Amino acid sequence: MTRSNATRAAIATLVVGTFLPLAACGVSGGATEVPQARKSGKVSGEITFRTLQLKPKFTAYVQGVIDAFEKKYPEAKVRWEDVPGDGYNEKLVADAQAGALPDVVNLSTDSFQLLGDRGLLADVAELDPEVAEEYVPGSWEQFKLPGKGNGVYAYPWYVTPEILTYNKELFEKSGLDPAKPPTSVEQFFDYADKIAAASGGRYSAFMADPKGRLPGDWQKMGVPILNGKQDRFVFDTPKAVEWVERMKALYAKGAMPKESLLKADDINQLYGGGKLVFGPGSPGFVKDIKQNAPQIYAGTQVAGAVTGTLGHIGIYAQSLGIKKGTEHLDAAAEFAKWVTNGPNQVEFSKNATIYPSNARGLADPRFADRGDGKDAETVARAVGAEQLKSAALDANTPVQWTNQVGDAVVREMQKAIQGEQDPKAAVRKAQEEANQLLAKSARQ
Repeated sequence: MTRSNATRAAIATLVVGTFLPLAACGVSGGATEVPQARKSGKVSGEITFRTLQLKPKFTAYVQGVIDAFEKKYPEAKVRWEDVPGDGYNEKLVADAQAGALPDVVNLSTDSFQLLGDRGLLADVAELDPEVAEEYVPGSWEQFKLPGKGNGVYAYPWYVTPEILTYNKELFEKSGLDPAKPPTSVEQFFDYADKIAAASGGRYSAFMADPKGRLPGDWQKMGVPILNGKQDRFVFDTPKAVEWVERMKALYAKGAMPKESLLKADDINQLYGGGKLVFGPGSPGFVKDIKQNAPQIYAGTQVAGAVTGTLGHIGIYAQSLGIKKGTEHLDAAAEFAKWVTNGPNQVEFSKNATIYPSNARGLADPRFADRGDGKDAETVARAVGAEQLKSAALDANTPVQWTNQVGDAVVREMQKAIQGEQDPKAAVRKAQEEANQLLAKSARQ
């Protein structure tokens, strides 16, 4: 199924990591006292560049980008360090506390929030007022911060959009037309209902996985996640309760593997074994199935992401932040723009299943080519790229929806879907817990 967290999981194949709950990280608010550096007009000096688990698979690519930059700016030197995904946030916290953050640092959504909220990242929109035009709007907007106006605190790097993937043969066996995939969350549930009725337990429609589905499903159904000031969760609505009730009913009918509600099953194995109709909504998944389950791949179809009343899809972006107090601001900013420019991102996409956040890169013919329309991987690349051009911020996980908030909400949803709690009470409790966590985070 196509969910923002599913795409996050997929892109994380490049940057696998375990993140501490942000509230537990303990970076003090004193970091906000760091002044933003000023440009000198001269690209020079040695800067540090930290990536997240790109060696050794992408060593040649990254080093090539660095070498080309140093050739263009001979007075600048880039010292590249690549670190493991495990413990990445803890390392960032330790470096921040020691005043040793890299000049240019690779950030996931989680680590971006960790540093950005605490005033450790330079406002790149202020540094380069014209640079916004170079990026896809949805990815550029993703690096604004609540309460900080139009500031943008990282250059967007590689991104992944949602798509829809499904097993055409099982679709037909369930009495559904493969040429008419679901386009809304509600229709997706209707289809899952028919699949459960037709399968007789031989296959399921989708993975339960509330963590992967929320808050994306709610946003697409028009459920507000935060209030206007972005300082309180307000998702306790009849529409959110409707989502729980439908999930509960589908779960009881066998539309999802029972065990997928409480633990992360190997979805590639289930889909690749012909036991699941809808696969994860990421282009990277299609490539995996092509390599590991060619027979299922031959019958895999892709389409645009399931959306909702707003027509939005989810995107997930990696970024490059600039240390706010960096000594060599010109070199750091120029290097971040160099790494994220169109040609360099297109070249990266040839080495990994990612998309450029750079508008010029996304316009490359590679991303419009559907081939003969029969190869799912080729079609997926084109479908994803087309969606990215208009992908909107609203369908992404807001920064306030931290890992802790997500876990708290999921616990209540799991109880309700299993019938251990009333859906209305589950949504109310989930919102209460989420707001308690948000308030606690604001106090730190």
